[in-house]
Amino acid sequence: MLRHGDLSAMRQGAHKISVPHFSIQHRIQILEQELNDFNERIAELESAGHRGRIIEVLNANAINFARQIDELRCFLAEPKTKSASR
Repeated sequence: MLRHGDLSAMRQGAHKISVPHFSIQHRIQILEQELNDFNERIAELESAGHRGRIIEVLNANAINFARQIDELRCFLAEPKTKSASR
């Protein structure tokens, strides 16, 4: 699993190494599936009446997956040039 620092390092090193977009998109798909799995598990536990630490941990993990997805999506976004914005 990539951590926040790993993604930042990947973004900073992007100018040195060309990372194929399809591999980033594939990683996003994997993270989205894991996020969906966490959300389903959270919903199951909440509907069964569970509260407390386990829900907090699962929510924190889900937020981490969402953050990683956002960072990878930002990595894919290409900045607009001045000529393209005219």
